Amino acid sequence: MVNINGNLVVDNEATLSITNRGYAYGDALFETIRVNSGTILFWEDHYFRLMASMRILRMEIPMNFTPEFLQQEIVDLIQENGFMNSSVRIKIIVNRKEGGLYTPAVNGIDYSISVIPLSAAFYTISNTPYEITLFKDHYIAPDLLSTLKSNNKLVNILGGVFAKENGFENCLLLNTNKMVLEALNGNLFLIKGNKIKTPPVGDGCLKGILRTQLLRILDKLPEYEVEEASISPFELQKADELFITNVIIGIQPITKFRKKEYTSEVTRRLLGVLNARIRIGD
Repeated sequence: MVNINGNLVVDNEATLSITNRGYAYGDALFETIRVNSGTILFWEDHYFRLMASMRILRMEIPMNFTPEFLQQEIVDLIQENGFMNSSVRIKIIVNRKEGGLYTPAVNGIDYSISVIPLSAAFYTISNTPYEITLFKDHYIAPDLLSTLKSNNKLVNILGGVFAKENGFENCLLLNTNKMVLEALNGNLFLIKGNKIKTPPVGDGCLKGILRTQLLRILDKLPEYEVEEASISPFELQKADELFITNVIIGIQPITKFRKKEYTSEVTRRLLGVLNARIRIGD
């Protein structure tokens, strides 16, 4: 079952109009959320990011789009699909209503919520190799729109095709200033000694929910010096560890970039702290 504008519909009966603005013009946002046994992880951060993104895109926010309303919509969908005791991936898509071309005829919104089961209850790290490279065919502008989870993801898609064709697990994207921005599917963190660095949102990287969570965790770990600052491609090969974050996979260590191989000691420690916080509901 999927939720379309508050109505639960069987998957194979769900339809999308060819004039849907998300489909026709990329006029849509999405939010990807992890839910463990009915508990929505980092819900407040997800909700306020979605609301802020809708405001930036000048979408009309319905009066009933409260945190409680959307939370109940998610829980009802999970329950209807029989996943209340499982870990699942929820995807909320919000698009402006049909009409107009570059000037929409109306400014109301439609939304849908879908659910997919996940295999693990908590975040884990695999020991399999994870080699990445830089994607330099296209660049991302360091502006506000680049930080949104919109469905305008052609650079990420082309980077994914490039990675698959060339035998890499992932690619790092660059902005137009040739600074390292993020991975195809998450934010990037760099570790050198006791210094941990991640690109600033001002460089155009996604304002990731798990990125925010880790920065909060690191703020309480005085043994690490944390910096939100631009990362040049040259810094990658000087790092001790690199890892990628998103709310579905958690933390993904990078094992190799070009001839440089990385360890994952600090990365694994941070994953343990993150899982502990999730367990106690912090």
